[in-house]
Amino acid sequence: MEFDNSYAYVEDGFEYGAGFEYFIMDNASIELKYNRLDTKMPLYTKTLTPNNPVPAGTQLNAGDDKGAINYILADYTYYFGSSSQKALPFFGAGAGVAILESPQSGNGTYFAWEIKAGVKVKTNSPLSINLHAYLQSMSAAVGYDYYWDYYYGPLAVTDYASIFQFGLGASLSYDFSK
Repeated sequence: MEFDNSYAYVEDGFEYGAGFEYFIMDNASIELKYNRLDTKMPLYTKTLTPNNPVPAGTQLNAGDDKGAINYILADYTYYFGSSSQKALPFFGAGAGVAILESPQSGNGTYFAWEIKAGVKVKTNSPLSINLHAYLQSMSAAVGYDYYWDYYYGPLAVTDYASIFQFGLGASLSYDFSK
């Protein structure tokens, strides 16, 4: 995330969670899920100015950079093929909220979205496994930049910071209808 005088990283971490998927038709489902990523979020200075006497590249939150992102998403997933197949490719997308637990700033709730693609491998038992790749994102308003317009004078424009997170995952599914 880029700010005016600093920048931050969301480092790698292990994401885990749980969800409930309901098939609205033979090859389409809706899902409500919760995922959590525990990680480190170091914050660094960007420039050396009279108002910011810390040298550029200095970590401002050393030793206090642990945080987490909690996703609560509603997804739609489409499975290609028929339900009698053992391997079903799928594509899905969803939207919801992300609750950011930042190291020093407390919690904030922001808009989040996700896209995913993968394959569901069925077994003869009620268990199946989903192997997938996903891209999750959250966006947060972080302040304002000001511009001078010839007709209107000073204008404030909201700045946004976004996190894009790519991952590979696997999930176990249990079919209650079997």
